[in-house]
Amino acid sequence: MLRPLLKLRGLSLIAFSALAFVQAAAYAELSIEITGAGASRIPVAIADFGGEPGSARAVTSVIRGDLERSGLFKLIDPSGLPMTEETSPAYGDWRSRGADALAAGSISPTGGRQEARFRLYDVNKQTALAGAAFVTSTPMLRAAGHRIADEIYEKLTGERGVFSTRIAYVVRKSAQRYELHIADADGQNAQTALISKEPIISPAWSPDGGRLAYVSFENKKPVIYVHSLASGQRTVVANFKGSNSAPAWSPDGSKLAVVLSKDGGSQIFTVNANGSGAQRVTTTAGISTEPFFAPDGQSIYFTSDRGGSPQIYRSSLYGGDTQRITFEGSYNVSPRISPDGKSMAFISRRDGGFRLAVMDLASRQTQVLTESHKDESPSFAPNGRMILIATELGGRGVLSAVSVDGRIKQRLSIPAGDVREPAWGPFAK
Repeated sequence: MLRPLLKLRGLSLIAFSALAFVQAAAYAELSIEITGAGASRIPVAIADFGGEPGSARAVTSVIRGDLERSGLFKLIDPSGLPMTEETSPAYGDWRSRGADALAAGSISPTGGRQEARFRLYDVNKQTALAGAAFVTSTPMLRAAGHRIADEIYEKLTGERGVFSTRIAYVVRKSAQRYELHIADADGQNAQTALISKEPIISPAWSPDGGRLAYVSFENKKPVIYVHSLASGQRTVVANFKGSNSAPAWSPDGSKLAVVLSKDGGSQIFTVNANGSGAQRVTTTAGISTEPFFAPDGQSIYFTSDRGGSPQIYRSSLYGGDTQRITFEGSYNVSPRISPDGKSMAFISRRDGGFRLAVMDLASRQTQVLTESHKDESPSFAPNGRMILIATELGGRGVLSAVSVDGRIKQRLSIPAGDVREPAWGPFAK
């Protein structure tokens, strides 16, 4: 048992609902390349975990990989100083290597399952900071590694980690093969939720992480579906005359904002999550599209050309005037609001390219975060620190993740696929 000086979270069973996917897509996992890091990184050592060597290596490598990719940590070489969570740290040795924090742990069998245990230490203060144990199955050991990395991240940064979250994206394999993939936040453990001969666009996670809404052209027109990841069952929620597109979930998961052209032009409506109760939100001679709920569920941000060029607006769902949000530049689209409601990510045309920008909604100050030319589909991480986008490199689509200050950058790609339409899922429940 872990000694009582630690605040030990009681043994928690890592329960991840079985995903009813069409097929495994391990052959098409995303590879992540770090292209930028934070200005000041925390030096941390992750000692080799004890226990069965294969399982221990798997968990240790996941923890190290997560922390390194975040761009906020500098990993210290732990070789020659073996330890587990039961070992008293040689603080002087770790301090001489430059480590400010140290984590150690072990993997051990228990009742036909696996128990992953760890402790985190402050090397300079020579005190324990945290510790926990997770019971899981051998196939889910990577998930245990992500959970431990989340614990370390949160304790050392004060922010909740997102390593246990998932991402959705679309891979175009050929002119007649499109695949909707779900993967861990590190691009691994990829699974295929849907295969189609026709395009799949605009995946959007439900707030509980159990469903995806998306647009499929499988019936030769855009139709909005809601797809249960646990059962694989799909429900048509918008198949009106004309186009049905751009689904976005309300914060409580009870409704979707959608774009329908059933009455003529493209306008924003809300529908219940089962497709009933369509209610019109916008009425204008121009196009209104790409809706996104504010975190309080009281208003919707969207793109419209009502002023002559594509700009971003906000409209209350319960009366009040529609407000224009963007004024700088002649093309601003795809609004996505940060989880805390303080920032807005969007795509802005600058210097002939379409680039990711972020606006502080209080001051209206805007910062362009990328130098690419074809950015699209921004999606905030659930802790608000990173933004996932699709962009183009060498003529094919890749994904990039950029921190909200622009300093930390990652590139995610598949060697044999055109990757588009990313969506970052919510925190694991």
